[in-house]
Amino acid sequence: MQTSARNVLKGTIRNLTHGAVNTEVVIEIAPGVEVVSIITKASAERLGLVVGSTAYAIVKASDVMVGAD
Repeated sequence: MQTSARNVLKGTIRNLTHGAVNTEVVIEIAPGVEVVSIITKASAERLGLVVGSTAYAIVKASDVMVGAD
């Protein structure tokens, strides 16, 4: 897999919640650290996503917001 994105986080799929149109994908990238994404159900099926398999959270954005207390 090649991508132009600089932020590629490898992890394990921990949960998939399928809806009529979209699927919520939970990827654990480190113990206790999860990234959640909503993708189309068709994309989830095309990618063959299953709980326990390896997946990549790929982040490409022109802006990243940072907050602090």
